[in-house]
Amino acid sequence: MAVLELQNVKYTYKTQYQSVEVLKGVNQTFEAGKIYAVIGKSGSGKTTMLSLMAGLDLPTEGEILCDDVPMSQMKLEQYRRERVAVIYQSFRLFPLLTVAENVMYPMELRGIKPKEAREKAAELISRVGLSDVMLNRFPGQLSGGEQQRVAIARAMGMDTRILLADEPTGNLDEANSKQVMDILLDLAHSTDRCVIIVTHDLDLASRTDCILHMRDGVLS
Repeated sequence: MAVLELQNVKYTYKTQYQSVEVLKGVNQTFEAGKIYAVIGKSGSGKTTMLSLMAGLDLPTEGEILCDDVPMSQMKLEQYRRERVAVIYQSFRLFPLLTVAENVMYPMELRGIKPKEAREKAAELISRVGLSDVMLNRFPGQLSGGEQQRVAIARAMGMDTRILLADEPTGNLDEANSKQVMDILLDLAHSTDRCVIIVTHDLDLASRTDCILHMRDGVLS
């Protein structure tokens, strides 16, 4: 079932001196229960497309639909809070919050009570392969691979059907990259999420259900 659909999506960056068309009519359907890889050279438009799917802006032309509802008819803040979660290459954990507090944060924004949120955080940390002793540690006390798994647990805590990952293994070694990819595959296939990864790692991309190529603003 399609959860996200791009219909002739175009996006143009405008400055005082020039306009640059970054996306040139992207058409693509993304389904629940599948994991997708978007590959392409730097500057090809991958990150711009991911940002639009994350609800950070609207297309210059065309439409993005989530569960058949045009994003232009939604409040983007609500879309970002309720429908999509993003995992970044740089982890973006709150350094002054513990692991548990980082994972609890999006749940508390949704009104979940602290006790329930902490119990759920412990479950999610276990699911991404970390022990409960990590819950009271701070991000600076963790390795890169551990921090990325905490970031995934936090995204899972948002309980959204769409999970976007921007170079999720870019700062990780081969062993940690494999572990992170195993988690993302499990999320797509066992929890019926739609997982979309932007990556330069062709080995990682080869493990996904569908590889999409971005070339000069065109997706194929």
